[in-house]
Amino acid sequence: MSLKRPLRIALIAGGTSSEREVSLRGAQAVKKALINLGHQVIFIDPATDLKVLVNKANEIDFAFLVIHGPGGEDGTLQGFLDMLNIPYQGAGVLGSALAMHKGLSKLLYQQAGLPVPKGFLFHKERSKIDDVFDAGACIGYPLIIKPAKQGSSVGLSLVKDRSDLKEAVERAYEVDDEILVEEYIRGRELTVGVLGQQALPVVEIISTSEVFDYENKYTPGKAREICPAELPEDLTTKAQTYALLAHKALYLRHYSRTDMMLKGEDIYVLETNTIPGMTETSLLPLSAKVAGYTFEKLIEKLIELALAERH
Repeated sequence: MSLKRPLRIALIAGGTSSEREVSLRGAQAVKKALINLGHQVIFIDPATDLKVLVNKANEIDFAFLVIHGPGGEDGTLQGFLDMLNIPYQGAGVLGSALAMHKGLSKLLYQQAGLPVPKGFLFHKERSKIDDVFDAGACIGYPLIIKPAKQGSSVGLSLVKDRSDLKEAVERAYEVDDEILVEEYIRGRELTVGVLGQQALPVVEIISTSEVFDYENKYTPGKAREICPAELPEDLTTKAQTYALLAHKALYLRHYSRTDMMLKGEDIYVLETNTIPGMTETSLLPLSAKVAGYTFEKLIEKLIELALAERH
């Protein structure tokens, strides 16, 4: 479909999560692209501007979301936009909530036949530290501790032995009331985007650290990305198939990006991002570029997908 111009677009970014600064950086690139495409842009920060969004709802044709973490990527904002009858790109309420909760998404991956790391889910008020120690003994060290409902690897720790477990658990509980204790898969880190019904080229992330955490994701020089990943054709196909299966299992739409680990010939699905990073050098735009989409074409495609579904 061709878009009427100019669309009046609410660019929603910022928010109150720990990923606020990442969101704002992505919004700068998206704003530039939207203006170059001929659209009118009004910036909305949910931390301060929700009343503005309500008051201008009848004037807005579309909301472009560049917001991450709780309050933006977990279905709450999506439900708010649905109530205002404003279309937006990406997952709806259900898909956003399912993908945001790593424990629930893990169950849905397994039901879809996707391999996942061994792991256990714990709640701060309903679990004891001894239960976590038991899980650690069952899984074996090293292992990963991560909050169940955060993005960008916020609160994530690599625990190499029992003596470090309690501190890692406390760190994760500082940002979430639920945590995952998971098997550490040492291998090659892959991520695969989905755009519409198409799996994009596979990206391999090569980090200078043992784990691709928040610092490594957003500090220049800490990691490099290779796209397309240098993989045999069968493993490339497997990774792309897994990305599409994960996308469908979580009831997603328009786009997503699924992170995986390759160990030998086995690929393990870790988690799926429903609003991937959107600077021009972020992982999904990098993959889309290799598939033939300029950054502006990618932005336009996402709007087209959302509006076509709406109509």
